[in-house]
Amino acid sequence: MINSLLTFFNVYSVQVAQLLWTAALLSWRTFCLAELIEDQGYALCVTSRRRAQNLSGQNLTNVPLDLNNDLQYLDLSHNPLVKLQAAPFQRLSQLCFLKVTSCALRLINPGLFILTPKLKFLNISHNLLDYIPDLSLPLLKILDLAGNQYDSYQLPATFEMLANLSTLYLGSVNALQVDFNDFDSLSDSSLHHLILGGGVEWQRYDRGSLAKMKSLQKITLKVPFCENLALFENLLEDVNETQTTDLKLVNVLPNLCNVTGDPFRNLRTMPLVMHLTIVNTWMNSSFMVIFLKNVFLSNVRMITFANITYNEDTPDGFKFPTLNHTMVINSIIFDGVNHYQYRYPTIEMSVDIYSRMDYLKFSGTGMNIVPCNIMSSLPSLETLDLSNNLLSDTGFWWPGCSYTSVFPKLRHLSLSKNRFVDLSFISQQTHQMKYLESFDLSFNSIFLDKPCFWPIHITSLSLSNNYLGNKVFSFLSQYLQRIDLSKTGITALTQEDLLQFPMLTHLFLSSNSIKVIPTDLSSTLVSLYIDQNTITSISRESLAGLPSLRTLKAGGNPFVCSCDSFWFITALNKSLLPDWPMDYTCSTPPSVADLPMSEYRTSRMSCEAWLQAAVALPVTMLIVLALCSAFYACDGVWYTKMLWVWIRVKRRGQKQAHLLNNTMFRYHSFISYSHQDSAWVESKLVPSLEGAGLSLCIHERDFVPGQWIVDNIINCVEASYKTLFVLSNHFVQSEWCNYELFFAQHRALDAQQDSLVFILLEPIPTNSLPKKFLKLRRLLMQQTYLEWPKDERKQQVFWVNLRSMLQVADHRILKDMALELTKSASLIADDLVPLLK
Repeated sequence: MINSLLTFFNVYSVQVAQLLWTAALLSWRTFCLAELIEDQGYALCVTSRRRAQNLSGQNLTNVPLDLNNDLQYLDLSHNPLVKLQAAPFQRLSQLCFLKVTSCALRLINPGLFILTPKLKFLNISHNLLDYIPDLSLPLLKILDLAGNQYDSYQLPATFEMLANLSTLYLGSVNALQVDFNDFDSLSDSSLHHLILGGGVEWQRYDRGSLAKMKSLQKITLKVPFCENLALFENLLEDVNETQTTDLKLVNVLPNLCNVTGDPFRNLRTMPLVMHLTIVNTWMNSSFMVIFLKNVFLSNVRMITFANITYNEDTPDGFKFPTLNHTMVINSIIFDGVNHYQYRYPTIEMSVDIYSRMDYLKFSGTGMNIVPCNIMSSLPSLETLDLSNNLLSDTGFWWPGCSYTSVFPKLRHLSLSKNRFVDLSFISQQTHQMKYLESFDLSFNSIFLDKPCFWPIHITSLSLSNNYLGNKVFSFLSQYLQRIDLSKTGITALTQEDLLQFPMLTHLFLSSNSIKVIPTDLSSTLVSLYIDQNTITSISRESLAGLPSLRTLKAGGNPFVCSCDSFWFITALNKSLLPDWPMDYTCSTPPSVADLPMSEYRTSRMSCEAWLQAAVALPVTMLIVLALCSAFYACDGVWYTKMLWVWIRVKRRGQKQAHLLNNTMFRYHSFISYSHQDSAWVESKLVPSLEGAGLSLCIHERDFVPGQWIVDNIINCVEASYKTLFVLSNHFVQSEWCNYELFFAQHRALDAQQDSLVFILLEPIPTNSLPKKFLKLRRLLMQQTYLEWPKDERKQQVFWVNLRSMLQVADHRILKDMALELTKSASLIADDLVPLLK
C-alpha cells in the first residue's frame, strides 16, 4: 500500500457551499435544456433566420395571429399565455420547433398539434399543466414536459404514435409514485433517453415500470432517495433490464443525507452500464468509500461527479482499501466540488487504483497546487483536464517538487481558465512531458515578452481568449499542426505569419478583428475558422490560395452583399461551410441589411464582366444592323449627303467671308441648263428660289439682246455669286453648256473655290460623258453635288440645302439698284428720241 496525501482542493464555508449548490442545480438544468433542445432544435429545424421568431418575454396574453406561414422556429416562453388556442397555428404547417416554457400554461387546445405535423421539438416545461396532453406527432424527436403539475406519470395512448421520439423529459412535484402501467404506450417505442423525476422523493415505485422500455440507452433520474433507498435498489434492477449504458443520478442524495447500508451494490451486476454520473449530490467520505468500491467492482468505465458537496465525516478522511480485483474504470471526472468543511480534504488511496487510468479531470475544484506525486504516479494517463481552477505557473510546476518523470504518457493537457501568465516559462517546462501533443491554455492571462522554445512533439496549441495581438505568431512552434487563436486581439493576418508553420492544417481565428483573408495564405490548411471577424467579402483568389481547404467557418462577419460576394453565394461549394446558411447575413447596403445571404438575389449578368461583354457584343451588333437597315430603308444616305453639303457650305462661307467683304454681285446665281430642261427650270427651280427672295440670272430672260452670246455668258457668270448647273443627259450634249462650264470653272479658279453648284437632275454615268466634258467628270468626282429627288419629302430638304448655298453672301449681294434704274432710264430715252423726231 502506498499512501499519499492529496491536498488539491480549496475550502469553502458552509454558507458558500449552500449558495453554490443552488447555483449549480439551476445551471445544470439550464444546460440540459439548452444543449438538447435549443442547440439541436435550432440546428436541425431552421434553414433561415427569417423563419425563426423569438417572442419570449413580451408579456403576450395570446399567440399572435399574424405569424409567418413558413415559420420553423417559435419561442413563446415567459409570457402569461395560460391557454394555447389552435387558431394562431392554423397556417404554421412548417413549424418544427415550439417552445412555450414558464408561461403559467394550464390548457392546450386538443386540436392544436394536428395543425403542426412537422413538429420535431416540443418544450412545454415549467408550466401549470395538471395533465399530460395527447400528442400525435409522428416526427417528434424531443419532448419536454418537466416542471408541470400533473400528479401521475401515466402517458396517454396517443404516445404510441410518437415513432421517432428519442428524448423525453418527465417531472412533476406532484407525481410521487410510478405505477406499473405508466409507460405502456412507450413499450415498443425507439426512445433512447428518458429524463424522469421532479426533484422530490417518490413514495412508491412499481417494480418493472422502467423495464418495459427496452430501447432505453440513457436514463437520467432527478429523484432523491435518502429516505427510501430500497426503492432505489429496485429501480436499478429495472434499469439493468433495459439497454442503458449511461446512467445519470441527479440529487440522488440530498443535503446532509446520512446513508446506511449499500444502495449501489447492484452496480456490480449491471454489465451494460459504462458511464455513471452523479450530479448535485451530497457525498460523505464514509459513503464515498462504499460507493467507489461498487464502482470499481462494476463494469463502469467512466465515473463523473458534477457539482457535488463533499463532507469528510471520518476523522482520518477518505481511506480507500486495497482491492484484489482487476478494475476496468479508465476515466474519472470531477466537475465542480464544494467542500463542506473549512479545511483541505485528506485522501489516501493505493496507486494501483488509478495506475491504469487514461483520462482524469479535476475542473471547478478550486485547485491551486498540483501534488508532486500526482505527476509521476499516473503512468498510463493520456488526458489531463485541470481547467477552471486557480492554478498558476508555479502552482502547476511547483518548485519544491522533485520527480523523475512528469506525466510519462500524457498526450493531452488542458489548463484552461486558470491563472497562467508566462508563455516563455511554460514552453520550457513542457519539454518534461515527452509525449505531449495538444496543449490548452485558453482563458488565462498569458503575456508575451520573451522568446519561447517549444518541444517538437507539441502539435496542437490553444491560446484562445488571451489578449496577444498580431505578434503572437512569432512566439509559436514551427511544428504546430493545429493552432487556436480565437479572440486574441488579432487585427490582420498575412502570408508571412503562416510561412513559419509548414505543417499547419487547422487554424482557428474566430472572434478577432481580421478584415481580409490574404491570397496564397497556406497550401497546407485543411480547416480555417474565421467567423465573428470584420470580413466584408471573401474573394475567389483568397480561397484559390487554400488548395487543401475542406472546412471554412466564416459566419458572423459583416458581409457586403454585392458583386464582390456574388461568386461566394452562387459558385462556392457550400459543403465547405459548416455554418451555412444560418450565420451568413448581409450587413450592407442598407436595403438588404440583415437579409440572409442565401436569400440575396442578383443577376449573374450584372456581376460577370465577361458575360456582360459576351451578351453586349451581339446585342450591339444587332442594334447597329437594325439601325443601318432602317437608315438605308429611310434613305439615310441621301439625307446624310445633304447634311454634309449644308455643313460644307456654312464652313466655307465663314472661311471666305473676309475675301468677299468688298465684292458686290448682281445675282445670287447664274443658271446653266439645257433648253430641253427648261420646263423643269421654269416650273420648279426658278419659282422656288425666287420665291425665297433670291435673284437669278437666266439666259432666256437676262441675256442682253444683240450682245455676243459668249460675252453674255462671261458677264452673267462674273455678275453672279454662284453658277448653278442643272446636269442631265441633255446638258452634256449641249455645246453652249460646255462653254458656260468652261468660263465658270476659270472664274472659280480666279475668284473663289466654291462658286460652282451642281444639280444632278438625273443620273449620268461618268463613263458616258463625252471627252469634251472630262473636266465635268473630274469636278463631279471632287465636288459634292445635289441630286434632285423624286420623293416630295426629300425635295423639301433639297430646296433648303440649295437656298442655303446661295444665301451665304446675302448681306453683300447685288449692285446698287439706283445705278441699274439709271441705266435703264437712259436706254428708254435713247429709244424715244428718234420717235419724237
